[in-house]
Amino acid sequence: MGCAGGVAQCDQSNRNEQRIGRLKTQKPPNRPAPPAAFFSDGLLPYNPRPTPHPAALTMQSLIFLLCRLLALLPLKCLHALAYFWGGLAFYLRREDRETIRANLRTANLAADNAAVKAVLRETAKSGLELPVAFFRRPEAIEALFQETHGWQHIEDAVAAGEGLLLITPHIGSYDLAGRCISQRLPFPLTAMYKPPKIKAFDAVMQAGRVRGKGRTAPTSVQGVKQLIKALRSGEAVILLPDHVPSPEEGGDGVWAEFFGRYAYTMTLAGKLAQVKGVKTLFFCGERLAGGAGFALHIEPMRGTLNGDKAHDARVVNENVEYWVRRFPQQYLFAYNRYKQPAGAPERPSENG
Repeated sequence: MGCAGGVAQCDQSNRNEQRIGRLKTQKPPNRPAPPAAFFSDGLLPYNPRPTPHPAALTMQSLIFLLCRLLALLPLKCLHALAYFWGGLAFYLRREDRETIRANLRTANLAADNAAVKAVLRETAKSGLELPVAFFRRPEAIEALFQETHGWQHIEDAVAAGEGLLLITPHIGSYDLAGRCISQRLPFPLTAMYKPPKIKAFDAVMQAGRVRGKGRTAPTSVQGVKQLIKALRSGEAVILLPDHVPSPEEGGDGVWAEFFGRYAYTMTLAGKLAQVKGVKTLFFCGERLAGGAGFALHIEPMRGTLNGDKAHDARVVNENVEYWVRRFPQQYLFAYNRYKQPAGAPERPSENG
């Protein structure tokens, strides 16, 4: 059958139909995870780049072994361990405890000891879920998501041939949620990635993230170019907007209100949203109670990004506030969102 709009339009229509077909065939029904697989062939082989220094290589091997063992445990066991360690951290980590309490108060949320303990326990769960994200097979990770809300927004973007800018705050299991989305998409997904200070741990994390359709981009000018290229190619990009950017490392930011206080906020989301043919969505991997798995939530961004840095930063922060209010205990309140980064302009007066 011919295309009335010409060869170019016909080719584009065919490409979109192929994208939709791949998306639908890769989207399985919600189903419980098969626990037996996690103790047999449920883990991926580990093939990181070797670390040159012998001491670093030994540390890398130890981290790998520990993470692989943790990845074998059922989710309920990991969450039980996190419950214990999070409760213990309340007494041992005074700085984290007080940072969480102060941030809860700023957000007008309950800040008593029970609330602080709950946040610490959810934060510990996030940490113990990382080995699952790095070592379990993509299909096993996808099976952990018992609910999916808003997938139609992604299907619509794929049908329109749009690139996907997927933004998620540090809420719930953002690593696992990103892996689940990547598994369901018919094209690559690239996430901006800042290497940890421990190089041996970086090798393990990279080996876990750069597999299947997962890609990473460094937090640099070159990394931003990589994200823009992916979006222009109609692929997907993940961005966590609530990191405080470092001007000394090339990060661009502006002061914008976050729960009524000025927080130095990255401008990258607004920049990426201006790429032609990009759909911007927020998502969250909600952690279900009792180790039952996760729920994936996807929604259009509230408000519009117009390229003005101050305006866009405020819109992004308002969206983060919305998601934090939905899942307050699962937000990373231990992170100092209001710090003054080196090289940034002075914080504006809170009174205007």
